Amino acid sequence: MRYNSRKIEFHILQSFPVSCLNRDDVGTPKSCELGGVTRARVSSQCWKRAVRLALRDFGVRTGVRTKRLDNLLEKACLGLCESPADEEKAKAAAAAIAGLLSDDTLLFVSEREVNKLAEAAKASGFKIDGKSFEKDFKKLAKNVFDKSLDALDIALFGRMVAKAPVMNIEAAASFSHAISTHRTITDLDYFTAVDDCSGEGETGSAHIGASEYNAATYYRYICLDLGQLASSLGNGDGTVDTGLMRQAVEAFIKALFVAVPSARQHVEAAYRPWDYARVYVREGQPLQASFEEPVKAARGGGFLEPSKTALKTYLDSAEKSFGSMFGKKGCFEWDPMSGYSIDSLISDVCGVIE
Repeated sequence: MRYNSRKIEFHILQSFPVSCLNRDDVGTPKSCELGGVTRARVSSQCWKRAVRLALRDFGVRTGVRTKRLDNLLEKACLGLCESPADEEKAKAAAAAIAGLLSDDTLLFVSEREVNKLAEAAKASGFKIDGKSFEKDFKKLAKNVFDKSLDALDIALFGRMVAKAPVMNIEAAASFSHAISTHRTITDLDYFTAVDDCSGEGETGSAHIGASEYNAATYYRYICLDLGQLASSLGNGDGTVDTGLMRQAVEAFIKALFVAVPSARQHVEAAYRPWDYARVYVREGQPLQASFEEPVKAARGGGFLEPSKTALKTYLDSAEKSFGSMFGKKGCFEWDPMSGYSIDSLISDVCGVIE
């Protein structure tokens, strides 16, 4: 199957009532200015993390982002020690390898990579020399992934390791910042709390606080580059198992469907599914809607239906104006009222890419 230049694009509308899905350094819901008005915003990083964590629920292995690579390596190296005499050398080797790869930075690694590094350390007698080990590591890193979907999230979201460029992996998935399709106002939730153990005659609140929130219909755009995904999951010879690709795409769409940022969910319970999605399988330049002109609320209604109309109108006109360069291979619309299930959407998308 030829995956080069082929992409799956997701245009999603998702409405949230009272919520603070993503906040800034002072606790205010993130926002941006677009089309002359303030919009609610959820950063791409925030939603990517939610998707990454959700992947674990769908039968795929994920990596670990950590500053404590030395701890992971030490545990793996100690597990390979054949005698107590090797343990101190193993600890020193783990620390040396960690120092070669990172300096107090979050490193994205898979369990398989950690184990291979430990095996390399053992093969050297737990005597790590920076220059010689670097050569060995380049050989180890040539094939990061295997058919057990080892650390799919690294393939999806990419990795940059300044001290070991051989570990760099281009991200297959691109996420836009989710923005409200309309003008959004941030409101203040003033609250009080009563002390259950207050003394006799004491009245009033023992605590007063305030938090900020908003409510919005968000437009989300996600692009999955199938060529890059195939390259990262491939066999090293330019080929990739189609079954493996299908597993990866299925898991990604399911995680994308259920993932919601976790901020303040215990007090706001903003667990909202998609309200509408148009999904393309295309070749050529990716295409994101801007909603530069803010949507107006429908008379007697909300922002969702006008947002759906605006999105469909824009995408339909873009398809016509791009002509043959639009490169459409498949187009699917998901709507909770249509009876078209997410399982059917996944099956149809996978049918096109295969």
